[in-house]
Amino acid sequence: MATETRDRIKEGLREKVIDLMTIRGVRGVVLLSAVVAALLLGACSDEAEVVAPVPATASVFEGAEAGASGPFMAEILEPEQLLVAPSEVPEELKTIWEVWALLTREHVDRAGLDPKAITEAAIRGMLLPLKDPQTAYVSAEYLIQATQDLGGSFEGIGATVQMRLDGKLIIVAPIEGGPAQGAGILSGDVILEVDGKALEGVSLLEAVSQIRGRRGTTVVLLVQHLGDIDPVEISIVRDKIPLESVLLRSAPGDTIAHIRLTDFYGDTAEKLKSKINEAIASGAEALIIDVRDNPGGLLNAAIDVTSQFLEEGLVLYEEDGAGRRTNFRVREGGVATDIPMVVLANAGSASASEILAGAMQDHKRALVIGSTTFGKGTVNTFRRLGNGAGLYMSIARYYTPAGRSIEDVGVVPDIEVTSRDRQTAETDQLNKAIEILEAEIARLSRVPG
Repeated sequence: MATETRDRIKEGLREKVIDLMTIRGVRGVVLLSAVVAALLLGACSDEAEVVAPVPATASVFEGAEAGASGPFMAEILEPEQLLVAPSEVPEELKTIWEVWALLTREHVDRAGLDPKAITEAAIRGMLLPLKDPQTAYVSAEYLIQATQDLGGSFEGIGATVQMRLDGKLIIVAPIEGGPAQGAGILSGDVILEVDGKALEGVSLLEAVSQIRGRRGTTVVLLVQHLGDIDPVEISIVRDKIPLESVLLRSAPGDTIAHIRLTDFYGDTAEKLKSKINEAIASGAEALIIDVRDNPGGLLNAAIDVTSQFLEEGLVLYEEDGAGRRTNFRVREGGVATDIPMVVLANAGSASASEILAGAMQDHKRALVIGSTTFGKGTVNTFRRLGNGAGLYMSIARYYTPAGRSIEDVGVVPDIEVTSRDRQTAETDQLNKAIEILEAEIARLSRVPG
């Protein structure tokens, strides 16, 4: 092979190879086109020659039969018969089909090829360029547990998790009163291993499936606490997860009612209305709505909860990939549209919690106190595939009434109150909320009726 031909091949592959090398070491993820390029890289690159150099006097094809490849530089062969993809294969995927056809026809180990494994690896590779941790392939083996979770099975450790852009599994928030909270799991923790198995290259729902399990069983997590140098192992006995989403933290007769929302379930808005009415009837003149470490929940619940504090206007809107916009407006019947209030939020406040906090800011209805929220601003759906597996996929992004995107940004509080010590931060945030509301109650008492 002439030197200029070899250089031309190397130059033609350079851009593809650079991209492919960025995914080297990601366990369980193989892109079919990457297999071909990696073979060519091994044949053409300087690195391959350094690993096993050819003697200076030897030909790369010395001792090889015509048409076979030498140890480093493979002869480029045109197919004897043109490979024609079936008509139903989209133009964009014909190269993948062509690779599959060549592997099954000519690869030395073609008899041992596992079509299922290659198909799943190709799918996972197809999702890599999206750089979207909210879009993931879920194999059939994990689908049963995943759909149980989506359908309302509530046995496990009691924590909401999210996949970061770097592929790390992070705790958004432990559920109040759940096993994870009792074992010492905190918002911001990174889960590195489950029962000794690393989570590198594992999708979000597959990781969740490994962590979940039947009541009474134990799971051991290797956890990196925020700010700590060394990870720690935490054993958690799985249990039934409490579903109480509205908690009244203040005492009857208190001037300021402190209401904690732990989640956004289908009945959360009705329970919230009941607690608000109960507090006002016993003398409350202001509200603290606390969504710290609330990982979110149902969209309808977020709209119903937010509507308790607004008379009209937008709660949020969505935009899909085609630019279609869907508005979600305030629903009638709010029970606390004019009472003074603040919202407490932190880095564990996600999704529906951010919808509430963002709407309160944009409507200038309430101050948000605490720290910047998590930043979960995508709308996701789950699609079943023909092989029994599924695709968990981002289909839209949602925005606050004023058009602010929440994804990866979060809601920045009006008054930031933070501390390195979690307990100190929570206490200081609550005290600041009380201070703000006491001043507002005092101001209103001086206004002529």
